[in-house]
Amino acid sequence: MSTPTRNRSLFALDWVGLPRLTLGTPGIRIEEFVDGEMYVVRAEVPGVDPTRDVQVAIVDGVLRIRVERADSREARGSSEFQYGSFDRTVPLPAGAREDGVTATYDRGILDVRLRLGPPLQRGREIPVRAGS
Repeated sequence: MSTPTRNRSLFALDWVGLPRLTLGTPGIRIEEFVDGEMYVVRAEVPGVDPTRDVQVAIVDGVLRIRVERADSREARGSSEFQYGSFDRTVPLPAGAREDGVTATYDRGILDVRLRLGPPLQRGREIPVRAGS
């Protein structure tokens, strides 16, 4: 019986590191859904102080989550935990209201909620007047 050989190509797929395949940095895993009139984004960010290590912003119709996780271990050994800066951007759906957005953190989950409404009109027609 032969032993299966492991693919040793330069670009072998690392199933454990899949979240890191996006732009070469560890990712923040999210889930997004609509709950009634609210658009909800939930992000897994365990092991952080939300008031110090988590930033949430909305810029140009995009939700941005930034997390900083410091390595405070004194003893060095093997670890699969990820430390450093992590970013995730999520395009907001049409009708997402930036006013009244809330962000809460509980048991390693960041929960961001925005109200949904009819899409806002982005632009307007400008009347042209005849010169005198």
